[in-house]
Amino acid sequence: MRLLLGAVAACLSLGLPGLGKAADRNNGFKAVPGWEAVGRLNISGRSMCTATLVAPNMVLTAAHCLYDQNSGRKVLPGSIVFEAGLNNGRAKAERSVSKAVIHPQYRFNSTGSAQIGFDIAVLRLSKPISSGQIQPFQVAGIPRKGDAVGVMSYTYRKANSPSLEQPCHVLAKQVETLVMSCKAEFGASGAPVFSVHGGRVPQLVSVISAKAAMGNRPVSIGTAFGQTLQTMMRRAG
Repeated sequence: MRLLLGAVAACLSLGLPGLGKAADRNNGFKAVPGWEAVGRLNISGRSMCTATLVAPNMVLTAAHCLYDQNSGRKVLPGSIVFEAGLNNGRAKAERSVSKAVIHPQYRFNSTGSAQIGFDIAVLRLSKPISSGQIQPFQVAGIPRKGDAVGVMSYTYRKANSPSLEQPCHVLAKQVETLVMSCKAEFGASGAPVFSVHGGRVPQLVSVISAKAAMGNRPVSIGTAFGQTLQTMMRRAG
């Protein structure tokens, strides 16, 4: 079944937007318990993605965020900074990255279309973030078609505070790939896709890998989690 037309990697590769913008007053994301575990990745001072704290010393993001979009070379982990709970330009915690573990089956492709099913990476932070300060998100199993999900992301249009979209829904599942009605903008790569259960702390079920179209309908593509993620986290730790 052909679902995806023109998948495009959603990583912002044209440079970080100016950080001196007027403060964004949209606080809808605060309705999500534990939202501070989501943060912005500043990559080599030139580009950005979104990531989520999944352990005191680890964050989860998209693998393609760790490659220079022009040269195809891997970015040095030490050049990446995670800003947890960034809101109106202020982070609740900030850590540099000391190690990056990429899904073993991922191969960088400048379009992102060939490897979206393996597009995840675990980053080890230089210093843990106390669970008393920020509680990491728990990782859950693969959602089913029709399940309600939400996405929280930092984007080119809104780089200093997160945007929240919920509920959106899982439209289809193909092996390691989820197709969702959630919209994705540049910078949203690696953004958490979490289960929507009213009032409860959300659990991670995917990360945003790309945006695409199903016919004329814009959709987002996520990488589903499996046993490989647990292995990656052990290697990162």
